Amino acid sequence: MKFLIIGSGLGGLSLALRLSAKGHNVTILEKHTKPGGRLNQLKMEGFTFDVGPSFMSMTYELDELFGAIGMKNPVEMEELEPLYKVYFEGKKEPFHIWKDLDKLEEEFKDYEPDLKRKVEKYLKRAGEFFHDTEDKVVKANFDGLLKYAWQLSKVPKKHLPYLFRTMWSEVEKNFGSEEIRVIFSLVAFFLGSTPFETPAIYSLLNYTEMRHNGYWKVKGGMYRLVEEIMKILENKGVKVVYNTEVVKVEERNGKAKSLIDQHGKSWEADVFISNGDAAAFRGEILNRPKFREEKLDKMEWTLAPFTIYLGVKGRIENLEHHNYFLGSNFRGYADTIFTSSINPQKPYYYVNVSSKSYPECAPPGSENIFILCPVPDLRFKPDWSDREELAENIIDDLSKRVDYDIKGNIIVKRIMDPVDWGKTFNLYKGSGLGLAHGIMQVGALRPKNKDEVLENLYYVGASTTPGTGLPMVIISSRLVMDRITEDYGLI
Repeated sequence: MKFLIIGSGLGGLSLALRLSAKGHNVTILEKHTKPGGRLNQLKMEGFTFDVGPSFMSMTYELDELFGAIGMKNPVEMEELEPLYKVYFEGKKEPFHIWKDLDKLEEEFKDYEPDLKRKVEKYLKRAGEFFHDTEDKVVKANFDGLLKYAWQLSKVPKKHLPYLFRTMWSEVEKNFGSEEIRVIFSLVAFFLGSTPFETPAIYSLLNYTEMRHNGYWKVKGGMYRLVEEIMKILENKGVKVVYNTEVVKVEERNGKAKSLIDQHGKSWEADVFISNGDAAAFRGEILNRPKFREEKLDKMEWTLAPFTIYLGVKGRIENLEHHNYFLGSNFRGYADTIFTSSINPQKPYYYVNVSSKSYPECAPPGSENIFILCPVPDLRFKPDWSDREELAENIIDDLSKRVDYDIKGNIIVKRIMDPVDWGKTFNLYKGSGLGLAHGIMQVGALRPKNKDEVLENLYYVGASTTPGTGLPMVIISSRLVMDRITEDYGLI
């Protein structure tokens, strides 16, 4: 059978691996000149940056992917310990966040008494929820709401309170200090949301980061994942056609007949898979009334990324590989960040310095600094002509807090605002991770991975089931493969 995949993000590449390993003819149409989607790489004057994701959890899903095609995982990974460093505004010293709970308790001995016991209790419950739902909900396809409700009914009733509480209320119930509450709710920002909006069920991410699998870096940078997969795909004869953007789908008798690219060329196949945003594709390409702009705008979307890539002369001792810089008004900041039309004056941001682990990512005696600041999507702040002002604000703040003149030592600099992210990666209104993960937008309530109208069109990636994050899109590729296998009787 002939398969056409639109987009070469990790979801599309993973599905191409699974299909090509079964001997199928697979072609990928990619808008850009290189593969990877948001899992990409930027090079400037000897500096190398991860464009988007900078670490991974649940790495056993990567092992499963390669195992499914009869191979050992070729990607060399190293576990992070400490996981990251957190700087709070007004505190002289940063906190190291350790998986080792004895070290974590020592780190916060002046803030949270009996921390190890509290964390173990909190993680035990989060772990139980994770294992009770992983196969029933996360790693399952749903043909409708009835099947979804049936699967949910199999989840132990003790987990029901998770559905009606926020992540913040969960950490507030378990910990006394504001610092610990903030740190244990930072994972909500990984989902492009805030802990005051994110359901308590996502405390399971605390379990995956601190107990179950941890966080891992890829030796040489995250783009190695893409490079290793591409080597295998090339050996299996998978064709990737670059500079090709799909603008239309031609239909016939309830099926997709062909894809039309920006040059008017037609691409035919037996089965089509979109690795773009599953909701926006239905609205913008297929013109489905249910997914037109006014409908999409009413959905819950994740925050947009504002990113700065800096090549800096000198070694900055006060930065680790992964760092968070937070203010002193967490609740107030979270309440306004989603819908503000002006730049935050004291932004919260994440800093990745992969040259701390891999010196080859920067010229000798230099650092590569990647800064990510979550900001409102383009529904709320469409004008980013003031982007330099926000970048300067962040760079000045970072310089003060790590006691280093970053601005005076910049060798190379690039900014990507939500407009850039939206145009580059076809992200709806610049939303960094697509649809948010509220209770009404997860499981069977998320855009399905099989089209409702065209029987040979499927969706893979962060915006369909099960959700966002590198391990989730790998799972997504397996779920789509299961559907295709069942629909077409493939072996």
